[in-house]
Amino acid sequence: MGVFSISSIAVDPEVEEEAAAPSQQQKDLDAGGLFVLKSKGSWVHCGYHLTTSIVAPPLLSLPYAFTFLGWAGGILCLVVGALVTFYSYNLISLVLEHNANMGRRHLRFRDMAHDILGPRWGRYYVGPIQFMVCYGAVVASTLLGGQCLKTIYLLSHPDGSMKLFEFVIIFGCLMLILAQVPSFHSLRHINMVSLLLCLAYSACATGGSIYIGSFIKELIVFSLGNSSKGPKKDYSLSGDTQDRIFGIFNAIAIIATSYGNGIIPEIQATLAPPVKGKMFKGLCICYTMIAVTFFSVAISGYWAFGSQSEGLILSNFLDNGKALVPKWFILMTNMFTIMQLSAVGVVYLQPTNEALERTFADPASGEFSARNVIPRLVARSLSVVAATTIAAMLPFFGDINSVIGAFGFMPLDFVLPVVFYNLTFKPSKRGRIFWVNVSIAAVFSALGVVAAVAAVRQISLDAKNYRLFANV
Repeated sequence: MGVFSISSIAVDPEVEEEAAAPSQQQKDLDAGGLFVLKSKGSWVHCGYHLTTSIVAPPLLSLPYAFTFLGWAGGILCLVVGALVTFYSYNLISLVLEHNANMGRRHLRFRDMAHDILGPRWGRYYVGPIQFMVCYGAVVASTLLGGQCLKTIYLLSHPDGSMKLFEFVIIFGCLMLILAQVPSFHSLRHINMVSLLLCLAYSACATGGSIYIGSFIKELIVFSLGNSSKGPKKDYSLSGDTQDRIFGIFNAIAIIATSYGNGIIPEIQATLAPPVKGKMFKGLCICYTMIAVTFFSVAISGYWAFGSQSEGLILSNFLDNGKALVPKWFILMTNMFTIMQLSAVGVVYLQPTNEALERTFADPASGEFSARNVIPRLVARSLSVVAATTIAAMLPFFGDINSVIGAFGFMPLDFVLPVVFYNLTFKPSKRGRIFWVNVSIAAVFSALGVVAAVAAVRQISLDAKNYRLFANV
């Protein structure tokens, strides 16, 4: 996979003329494209947006995925996920560049599907699954933000009476403010800070894991006595054959979701024309961050805690309420995570904001006219309130989000890019590019179905523990 660089999939120069017609006239854009998806950014800004949308706190679950895959399987899946998504995102960028040069610049994923696959695919398949993925990410970010706030609270007040849903509401209030940022391009400075924050909490997670893994015996003997996490590092795969098989597919879904994006066209829409080559540079920024964060967190976390790695590696820093690292370190790590979660949530809110703007705003009026500001404020606020309510009511939303990820991220990020490329450029069936793309589409379609089944099975196993507004 790694041999297929961007240069190896270059298209016919007669098709990709530099002096092509402009994409869409400003006056022809709807309010969503005109106000939310402004095309003013540089490739550096694109790198910030990509990094925030991919290098997010779900990467802290990677050591947990390793508990189902082991060392070899875990590292292999991380490498394959990186290679396939980098390749797929480059393909979809090439398709977007080609259509922009032909005078049909697509600003949204559903626009691409409408033009390449047909109107029904855009309206009834790509549009709905993208909305589920993106809005699900907003709900999940709000829930995880509330859980991190609760962790900080319990460290300071071990016998505190505040419930999880109260912290979810507090985080929702922060999201309510950030949701009013007018356009995707306006988030460039927030996402620059987000890039630094993802490096910060990844460094903390890696450093904390190495510290505990190196000095756990001394900590146990001199500080904590016997510990349930214990000094022994067990890397064996537990469970019977059926549990192991479903665990493998659950782990694959976790890794796929960690690499997932779902908004590549919307991010590329923020680039000022001409867009040629800018997305590739932005992806290079993003995947440099991925190489630094994903592998360090996954390897150090699994090395330190083995098969006892929790769903969120930061949970391993506490053992029966006792901190295995200094409390200030846990507080700092959670604060970094909370701040980046707010940026992740508002990035994935952009497709919803675009749809709301397109529905309620008037492109003929000024962006900040009363005619557009009032509906924008009301609609975006109601959207965040709904997401916060879902997160507070369903603290087990992570299980549901696994299903959404299997049905959403797999097709959007692994399957559709290669399909779009083959249908747009029609590479020779005798060439390796065509068959590599067909293989990727087939393999990841099958993995998506099986991962969805595994996620539904996990929901059925956990259903007995579900309770609305549970204080977990």
